[in-house]
Amino acid sequence: MAKVASKKTSAKAPTKSEVLASIADATGVGKKEVAAVLEALSSEIKKSLGNKGTGVFTIPGLVKIAKQKVPARPARKGVPNPFKPGELMDQAARPAYNKVKVRALKNLKSYV
Repeated sequence: MAKVASKKTSAKAPTKSEVLASIADATGVGKKEVAAVLEALSSEIKKSLGNKGTGVFTIPGLVKIAKQKVPARPARKGVPNPFKPGELMDQAARPAYNKVKVRALKNLKSYV
């Protein structure tokens, strides 16, 4: 019988250390430097999406991260219950909040 070459494929997403190791191998830079670059990227995203930031951050060719304001919803009474037809229910009010939207850009979509 002939041996069948098996590819090592994982159903799980790579861990942080695996990502750091593969980037370090591909670029020839140390793991600590790669980790520092990712930390700097994280802090730049935090600054852009924060209260004083623009609300939008783009990683060129990959993703666009945007902060979206969701308005407050008032309380409502006598709303039909979606789980029990014919029954009415009350909906509590919800305060306004910020949502983070992440959109894949054209280049990232072409990878799939």
